[in-house]
Parts: sequence; structure tokens; C-alpha cells
Amino acid sequence: MSRGILLYAELTRYGEDGQYIHPVFFELAAKANELSQKLDNAPIYALLIGQNGLVENFKEGFIRNNIGTVYVVEDDQLKDYSTEYYSKIAVDVVKELEPEIFIIGATTQGRDLAPRISSALGTGLTADCIDLDINDKGQLAATRPTFGGQLMATILCKNSPQMATVRPKVFKPMKEFVENDTKFVNKKADIDNVEKKVQLIDFLKNPEKEESSLEDAEIIVAGGRGMKDLMGFELLKEFASLLNAKVGASRVAVEMGLASHEMQIGQTGKTVTPKIYIACGISGALQHTVGMSGSDKIIAINTDKNAPIFDIADIAIVGDVFEILPELIEKIKQNKN
Repeated sequence: MSRGILLYAELTRYGEDGQYIHPVFFELAAKANELSQKLDNAPIYALLIGQNGLVENFKEGFIRNNIGTVYVVEDDQLKDYSTEYYSKIAVDVVKELEPEIFIIGATTQGRDLAPRISSALGTGLTADCIDLDINDKGQLAATRPTFGGQLMATILCKNSPQMATVRPKVFKPMKEFVENDTKFVNKKADIDNVEKKVQLIDFLKNPEKEESSLEDAEIIVAGGRGMKDLMGFELLKEFASLLNAKVGASRVAVEMGLASHEMQIGQTGKTVTPKIYIACGISGALQHTVGMSGSDKIIAINTDKNAPIFDIADIAIVGDVFEILPELIEKIKQNKN
């Protein structure tokens, strides 16, 4: 009998004092509701860690995403994320609750926190997953890329809790809210004897990172090896600006020095789900498509009619991107005029 699914509700900063629940939590909540149905409606729990009084700002989000119980650990010492404090608290809650499954977003914080928790609990962790399911034995089947993105591996954990981290944007939040009579249980932060090894001195936003953010873009124009050089990417940027789109890149393009790592999409980059994804000069290796295959509409331009990207494209354009993009740019300019 399953003892439930626990989700970590990560708090993320948007300013010096402001915080919000990371969007990946609501994506995980939607998937947890699916998994729960395959586990005889197993209960869904959430863990929220933060400073005193913070939970009042977020109760509605838990209630409307069918979370049964939220374990709240509040203390002014928890205002800023601490590996030592947060992992100790999470381990204490897991030992008391004994969930069958524990899922954490594969964010910067989640990737730091999850292995510390799994190590302390003596359980396995499947990291950077792109899918979760329940197999016919009631086990969590966690799928992630392997062998440099060439294959997909579905991994089972023999210990409890079965732990996984999941990339943001892999799952979609609920289309319709499912309300629950959510219970909020306050737990004491037993951290007085825990040594905090890192102290946050200041919090500064990175304006360049904000500008290049791809996760929330509705339209993305991405370039690969076929863009050839920096001039090719300048053409992409001109095209993207006319569409109010963001510019992304394949790993090969980043390795060629044509784009920054912040623009990389794929297994070792970002996972995106825009309304429109335009792939220019990208062959479509699994390493890349794992990061963008959830896009609503995919348009691909490539000279190779057998390019793998065409297997998932809604619109396939076989041709030279350096001939096609200038024509599209001219057409868009004419229409705007």
C-alpha cells in the first residue's frame, strides 16, 4: 500500500525580500495527481520551508492543486536557502511521514538539496527526469536521458522513499484547478545543532540572465550547427526580434562559440515549452529534442530532408536557412508596414 507522494515546494526570490513558489512545483503537482490515481488515490503532501509567517501568502496555491497536507517549517533562520538547514528539515519530515515517493524540481536549489537528502536517507535518486510513471508493480518509473542523450533510461528505486528530481517545463500545470480541504501542519525547525557553512551576504539579480531567459518565452527561434558562424546567429536575432521571440541554441552551437550557455536548449541546457519553436539548422539529435519536444508547434528548417528534427516537426521546410530566413524577414517587414 502506497504511503503517499511528497512534493518539495521551493521558494524562489524575485527581489530583495519578495519570494514565490517556483513554477516547477505546480508542474509536479499536476503529475502527482496523475500518479496518485495509479496508486489507488494515494495522498499528496507538500513540504514548504521558509521564514515565519510566509505560508499565509501561498495557501491558495496548495488548496487549488489538490494537495492533501502541507508540512510547513517556518523559522526566521530559514529566510535564505541553506543546504545544511533545509536538508536536515526535509530528512526529519520524511522520516516522520514515510512517503513512498518524494519528488523535487531539478532547479539549482533542487539539484543541491535532493542528493543530500537521498544520501542521508540511504535511498536512491534519479536526477533530471523528463517523465514519471507508475509501473505494473506500483513502483515509480523515472525516465531520464543517458549516454550523452543518445538513449532514454527508465530507472526504478528499490528503497523508500523513491526519489526523483524533474526538470522544469517537462510537465504542464493543471488546466483546471482541483480544490482540496488542504491541511497545514506546522513543524518545528530542529536546526539548533546544525552548522550552517555558508552565509548569504547579498542578493543581486543578473540582468543578462533575466534578458536571456527562455523558460517563459512564447516563441523561440533556435539555431544549430547549420547557422555556421556569428553572422548566422545575427540573422537569427534579427528574425527573432521581428517575432518578439527569444533566441535559443543547440549544444553544438554553444560549443562553436556562437551562443552563450544561457541560450542552450536540451539535455545539458534548458527545457522549454513555447507556443512556437522554430529550429534553424538543427539536426534534431535526441540530446536537443528532449529539451523542446513539448512545444505546441515546431517549425524546422534544414537542408537534410532526413534530419531527425523533421520527425517531430509540425511544419518541415527543406532548404537553405540562409535563403529562407532573409525572405521571411522581408515578408514580415512588409506585413508590418
